[in-house]
Amino acid sequence: MDTNQPITVAALYHFAVVPDPAALRDALAAQCRAQGIKGTLLVAREGINGTIAGSASGIAHVVALIRAQPDCQGLEVKYSGAADMPFYRMKVRVKQEIVTMGQPDIDPRASVGTYVSPQDWNALIADPDTIVIDTRNDYEVEVGTFAGAIDPQTRTFRDFPDWFRRERERLLGDGQHTGKPPKVAMFCTGGIRCEKSTAFLKAEGVEEVYHLKGGILKYLEEVPPDQSLWHGECFVFDERVAVGHGLTPGSHVLCRACRRPVSEEGRASALYEDGVSCAACYRERTDEQRASERERDRQEKLARARGLAHIGAEQGEGQD
Repeated sequence: MDTNQPITVAALYHFAVVPDPAALRDALAAQCRAQGIKGTLLVAREGINGTIAGSASGIAHVVALIRAQPDCQGLEVKYSGAADMPFYRMKVRVKQEIVTMGQPDIDPRASVGTYVSPQDWNALIADPDTIVIDTRNDYEVEVGTFAGAIDPQTRTFRDFPDWFRRERERLLGDGQHTGKPPKVAMFCTGGIRCEKSTAFLKAEGVEEVYHLKGGILKYLEEVPPDQSLWHGECFVFDERVAVGHGLTPGSHVLCRACRRPVSEEGRASALYEDGVSCAACYRERTDEQRASERERDRQEKLARARGLAHIGAEQGEGQD
């Protein structure tokens, strides 16, 4: 984490039994307001998930409140820094799941894959008997991924179980090198999707399942660039859009029309218009819709210039 940055960003999640999600939502919302914190926190009966930003002391107060909840003492937080506030407002919401997979019988507290530290990850994924799967969505994978990882090309995390069931025989087979099923190593942004995806594979009968502890963010924080097997940047669900090694801000920007990340090359496209469209969404929209996006973008910029948060200026909720 860059301690010289004025804004502290905290990415966190924890699976725990939350008997009254609404009560925890209200307590967190009050604490975040009191501390001037912005971002998104999702609360469900299965736990808490989100990313928040603010002063270091304000973030510490919110983290302390979460850790004071039953079964939440082990909450792990990934910290990074930002020069500017990466969120426009604070949202604390009650959900059915803190990351939506749509498999109600999966419980990561009961069974998950084997955690692998960032320092040991390279050796695991370089093993020819390891299948490496990126559990993130298609637009995230385009920004960056590990060398040799399989891209399921899913639109949302809800699609992952069906994708795996369709591809299982092709992926696992009988083992190409040792005569036994290969190991499966999976990774995601901060670790939460891998908690559920490895629990899912275990429930499907896959025995050797591993996942990157702390996710890509922890890997980029701890593994030096000259030792890294990561290619590109890592998409994050806030106004930084993407980060690189050391969790420094990346080169991507967000298309305000479709919320997809846009690279420097993408911004050179004739179909890219700041605040209005990118090459990925241009043909998905009509001239009238683009005109509406121009007006929305104008209103947002006016609001920001006046120090206000425009109602349309809102990042996505997270890692679905």
